[in-house]
Amino acid sequence: MLHIRNGHIFKVAIITSFLGVFAGNAPAIAQDSGHGTPKMAREWRNFVKEKSEIWYASPEAANIANNILLYQRSCGGWPKNIRMDEPLSDSQIAAVTDEKEVTQDATIDNGATTTELTFLAKIFNVTHRDEYRSAFQKGFLFLQKMQLANGGWPQFYDRKGYYTHITYNDNAMVNVMNLLKKIADRDTVFTRITTDENAETAKKMFDKGIDCILKTQIIVDGKPTVWCAQHDEVTLLPAKARAYELPSFSGSESAEIVVLLMSIPNPSPEVINAVNGAMAWFDKTKIVGKRLDEITNVEGKKDRRMVDDPSATPLWARFYNLDDMRPFVCDRDGVKKYDISEIGYERRNGYAWYGEWPLRLYPKYDKWQRKIKKVK
Repeated sequence: MLHIRNGHIFKVAIITSFLGVFAGNAPAIAQDSGHGTPKMAREWRNFVKEKSEIWYASPEAANIANNILLYQRSCGGWPKNIRMDEPLSDSQIAAVTDEKEVTQDATIDNGATTTELTFLAKIFNVTHRDEYRSAFQKGFLFLQKMQLANGGWPQFYDRKGYYTHITYNDNAMVNVMNLLKKIADRDTVFTRITTDENAETAKKMFDKGIDCILKTQIIVDGKPTVWCAQHDEVTLLPAKARAYELPSFSGSESAEIVVLLMSIPNPSPEVINAVNGAMAWFDKTKIVGKRLDEITNVEGKKDRRMVDDPSATPLWARFYNLDDMRPFVCDRDGVKKYDISEIGYERRNGYAWYGEWPLRLYPKYDKWQRKIKKVK
């Protein structure tokens, strides 16, 4: 666990929390507005979420399911940023088939694997086809194999470089844990395609994941705050990923972690303390009186700038310094800057540096607090 006291960062021994719950430098794909996940990945996730139960009995759904089966790697996972609903030509089918044994791109990043597993569960509920159940079970096993001994999940199956880190970035680990919670809770979407043994396994995996979340929460002057987008597999300290993703407090990924923690029924004192600490940190670090403006620059291109606006909705930065909690941005050279205008056009517009991510937590937090008080 990382402790910060009086601005000085140091590591302390990690004490496993008792849980009374069931408990790089390569160029990135260009992002658009939103959390930071590529548009195609978000559209694919929304596609799966929005389709009705009746639609899953359609020929179109069956064709998409065939694509999902085709893209599933031999290790059980799927590659990211693929619209599985797009028809494939014969040559494309042959190319994907040839890549079946490739495991380097099997990932949980950008909703990959968890989205495909959800689709398989939904189509199995109306078709009962064994190949969908088999593919789902293989994918579920993939998530088991991916989980680290410390309870976290890395971004990719084949781990090297920063892919070895516990990955909260773009909600990779949270997406997995939300899926596991549904399986463990016997959510109706997953009851037919899973077994009671699967549910028990999912519960244990979820418990380990929560323990990892509690152990990686950054402590400042004895108080829990939030998390980095990724943490070292061994030390559990905040870790660097791509050149512009430096060790920091995360205003984005931490919000989704808090949503997950608040979804736990009968939370332990450790979970309650973690949520309260994170919400206090969000309140302390919100940016007021500023607005991220979308403009057209002198070259006729869409651009971003930060402007003064006393009436603006509070914003949070994606990254904050670990020593003084100052918001920063960063170009591909890895040098911190404190004004978005100081980084190049490509990174300025190709990454979600500021957002309202924690804003939706406040009504949820008020409701959660009332519930906790009633239990006490």
